[in-house]
Formats: sequence, C-alpha cells, structure tokens
Amino acid sequence: MQFSTIIGQYDIKQRLINTVKENRVSHAQLFLGPEGSGSLALAVAYAQYLSCEDRQLDDSCGICSSCRKYQKLVHPDLHFSYPFFAKHKEDNALTFIEEWREALIKHPYLSLDIWRNYLEAENKQANINIFECHQIIKKLSLKPFESAYKILILWLPEYLDKSGNALLKIIEEPQPNTLFLLVAQNQDQILNTILSRTQLVKIPRLEDDTIKRYLMDEHHQTEHAATSIAFLSGGNLTEALGMLADDEGNYHELLIKWLRMCFSNKGTEAINFVDVLAKMGRENQKNFMRYGISFIREICMIHAGAGDLVHLAANELDTAQKMAKVMSLPMAEAISDILEKAHYHVERNANPKILFLDVSLQIIKVLHFKIIPQGNQYIPI
Repeated sequence: MQFSTIIGQYDIKQRLINTVKENRVSHAQLFLGPEGSGSLALAVAYAQYLSCEDRQLDDSCGICSSCRKYQKLVHPDLHFSYPFFAKHKEDNALTFIEEWREALIKHPYLSLDIWRNYLEAENKQANINIFECHQIIKKLSLKPFESAYKILILWLPEYLDKSGNALLKIIEEPQPNTLFLLVAQNQDQILNTILSRTQLVKIPRLEDDTIKRYLMDEHHQTEHAATSIAFLSGGNLTEALGMLADDEGNYHELLIKWLRMCFSNKGTEAINFVDVLAKMGRENQKNFMRYGISFIREICMIHAGAGDLVHLAANELDTAQKMAKVMSLPMAEAISDILEKAHYHVERNANPKILFLDVSLQIIKVLHFKIIPQGNQYIPI
C-alpha cells in the first residue's frame, strides 16, 4: 500500500515521510483517527515506506522486493494484531491471518463490521486476548529478517482490555529497530499505561469535498449523488463506499414530505408514509435517518448564526432556511435526538412499522403541538 493510493490526508503523509527523512522515527506511535479516515491504510503505507529498498521523495517505489511483499501483506518483518472472535482460548491473530489479508487488501478502509463479516463471529465479542499478547512478545523478541525494521501494526488497541498490560515492557524497551504502530479510533478506551508510551499521530476526518471528488473520479458518480453521499457519510469513507451499493433514492424530498405531514398533523398520511419507510430495507432506513440527522443539524447551524458553515446543495439550503423559520432551535434539537434514537433502533433490527409510527407521533408532538421533551440537553428560548 502506497501513500498515493490513500485519499486526502496530505499533511499527515508529509509529516510521516519527514520523520523518515530526518531520522526521527518513534518506536511507538498511535495513529488516532475516526472510522473511515484512513488511519489503518496510512499505518500500512508508512510501514511500507520504511521498509522500501528504493524510497522515492514522497512515496515507496512500489516495485522492489519489499514493496511487492507488502502489497500482498506477506512481508516477514510486517506483523499484524487485531480484534478477533475467538472460538478457542488459544486462538490468536495468526489463526485468522488469511482472512485478515483478504479483508485488508479488499478494504483498505476496514471497519470492525466489515471484518466481522469475514469471520464466523456469531454473537461473540471481539477482543485481543492474553494469548495474542504473548504471541506479540514472542514475534518481536527476534531481530528483523529482511528489512531494517520489524514492524507491528496493532489495529484497535481499545480491545486489549487489561491483557494489554503484558505488552508494556516490550513497548517501552523494544528490541532495536522494532516499531509499534497502534491504530485507534477512541483514545478514551485505550489503557492509559499504553497511551503514555506512544507518540500521537492525530488523523482528522476526511473533508466532504475530498470524498465527493473521489466518488466522482473513481466510482463515476454524478456530482449530485457524490455530494449527497459525502454529506451523509460525515467524513467516513467506509460509510460512503457502503452507500454506493445501496439504492440511495431522494432522501431530501422524502424527509421534507415527512416533516410537512408531521407539522400539519396529517395522521392518516403519516401512517401510510410509515409503510413506505418500512419497505426501504434496513440499510436505506439507516441512511435516511443519517440524512435526517445531518439536515436537522444544519438547521441548528442556521439558528446559531453559523450559516457559512452549512454544507448543503442550493435547493436543500433554501428548504433548510425556510424550515428554520418555523422550527425553533429546541424543536430542531428534539427532532435530531428522536432521529438518532431511531437510527440506533434500526441498527438493532427493531420492527420498522412500529418504530417509524412511534417516531412520526413524536415528531408531530414537537412540530404541531410544540411540546418539547424536558431535559438538560434542550435550551429553552
């Protein structure tokens, strides 16, 4: 994997390249970025650049023996650790290495949900167990075999739990030319003892324009479709790519129609509309809820006087500005909260007819009867 294949993140790429050029490579680094930001892909590209036999000014060569092995994830000095769904207590990352290589090569912006689909996870919880920690110590106690560095990429150290304390000594006092690249999404869930021993590389979410250009150039999406998907994805390329497989439909028109029904308290029409939502399929229902949440939050931005930060197409912006005149900030916050809870329940396979009927009634209560749920999260005006 090369830096050139990774979307955006130009500043981060240059920073990583400079650490190599200036011989400032830290032995333990934490690549911290939200899902879909490319943090795992960046860690692999960085490892490939470090091991490349003919480094270029801004990337690995891609053709040397080391790079060819990295492209197949079979380099003897490249090791991976990741959460898995153990069937036996002795299972470790090597038990699932073939599935891991297949998943990562096909999905450089891998998520835990995608990874789960490659394994017979059933209802098991993902974790990195103590046997895997012992395996890491064993692998990294040896000298590099071919390259200047022996590199471990540990994906989602949040799943280490207390077993991660077994790694403290080898992280703090590794063998010469041994590197730890931890790739995480949530800093608060990482053991503080591990966190304090790493150098932070903070990776931001991708810009909507970056995702939009990628979808148009690489996946031949129309500008309207690419703009809509980028907006819905919230900077998560994994989500954006997942949406390509779905029949997106026109979520904007659907949402506005729904809100107008609720505003006018048209109960019979709302009940019929629930049947339309129930037949959309779970992924489209999730995307529709995400769009609704994002659209309502843009209305909140308009109320806050931050109109220059609103990212909507011209027709959607016009609608949002009109709706902001009849939907107060507390009402918008309440509806956003209702839709977030609905998204949560859709993910967990709630009965769609019952769920969307309940959501419709809650939105009618807010928009038509102007009854705002009580709670500290709502600001009275």
